[in-house]
Amino acid sequence: MKAIVVTDQNLSVDDVPAPRAGAGEVVVDVVAAGVNRADLLQRKGLYPPPPGASDTLGLEVSGRIAELGPDVAGWAVGDEVCALLAGGGYAEQVAVPAAQLLPVPSGVSLVDAAALPEVACTVASNVFGMAGLRGGELLLVHGGSSGIGTHAIQVAHAVGARVAVTARNAAKLDRCRELGADLLIDYTTTDFAEVLAAEGGADVILDIIGAKYLRGNIDALATGGRLVIIGMQGGTKAELPIGLLMAKRATVAGTTLRSRPVHGAGGKAEVVEHTLATTWPMIEGGRVAPIVDTVFPLDRAAAAHAHLDSGDAIGKVLLQVS
Repeated sequence: MKAIVVTDQNLSVDDVPAPRAGAGEVVVDVVAAGVNRADLLQRKGLYPPPPGASDTLGLEVSGRIAELGPDVAGWAVGDEVCALLAGGGYAEQVAVPAAQLLPVPSGVSLVDAAALPEVACTVASNVFGMAGLRGGELLLVHGGSSGIGTHAIQVAHAVGARVAVTARNAAKLDRCRELGADLLIDYTTTDFAEVLAAEGGADVILDIIGAKYLRGNIDALATGGRLVIIGMQGGTKAELPIGLLMAKRATVAGTTLRSRPVHGAGGKAEVVEHTLATTWPMIEGGRVAPIVDTVFPLDRAAAAHAHLDSGDAIGKVLLQVS
């Protein structure tokens, strides 16, 4: 089968062995794959796949089930699905644990469904699972125009929360407003912590930046606020103002999705089940939609990476595989 191969950080299409479904797994004929910043890091050798995972890039796909492995129930060959992966998505086929499959929501095209698994599972597990966002609370999303950001805005708005976002220009902020954001902050000209302080603070902050924003995030939290860090684009080390954290009775948590086990407490199966219960009804009810910026063919994976890395995309970048 054809797959994207990385050689000295260059991407090319090559022939690789086709996967087979092991116990509890299915093989999916891939129609589209999501492009994520983790893929850019892995390409540079900075984010190796977990032990046992495919070396091929790609953390989410959509497609049709081609093969069922032993001990798989509830799915059939030909079912249209999207899936959360530990790797292997930039290929014509991928093997995936059945517990990490999600049905394509009604009203969503099979290609666009590839934009859902990573963002939906990330937001469900962090904004609602970890941080417990409730209606009436204020959520701050850094990178509001990103794939995760555009999804988080919609689901938070759908449950009745207020949403503040940071982004770098008017076009991105305007799109965030259209999706339901209430407070729009251009981080190139405005101190987000001052804006949030004037609003009484954020109850929940979803942060993809990391070290660079740590102090500002603590300043921006409301009393009892919850900061969840899911990215390190702004570095990995910073001083934590413990006195201020204690005075606000606030919480700081850090999570990742890719390295979680399939099963067990906090595993991917649990995350997928929670996402199906909380987010899929919002999508099928028309309150939340996948936001797709650009779809590239598989053989233009390098161009897809360059577009995502530019920061110009609003929503998800996809690869159409077949």
